[in-house]
Amino acid sequence: MDKYLLTILQCPISKKGLNILKKDQLAKINSAIEGGTLMNHGGILVVEQLDAALITDDGKRIYPVIDDIPVLLEEESISLEQLT
Repeated sequence: MDKYLLTILQCPISKKGLNILKKDQLAKINSAIEGGTLMNHGGILVVEQLDAALITDDGKRIYPVIDDIPVLLEEESISLEQLT
């Protein structure tokens, strides 16, 4: 993902900056998706594995990246509080 793009993107909920989710974090998210325990902000069970995602600077929320396009819709975001 373009580094300049990352400097201007922000979470539509918290207005925090966004960074690329690290591979080990992505594996943990995909494990929860596989286990059928992860819901998005819209209350829908996430069933598709993620190839990439963006994480807020405070580490509380992620946004999927689909076909190299960040999906910055509030209802598509995933709260990481579900993983604790």
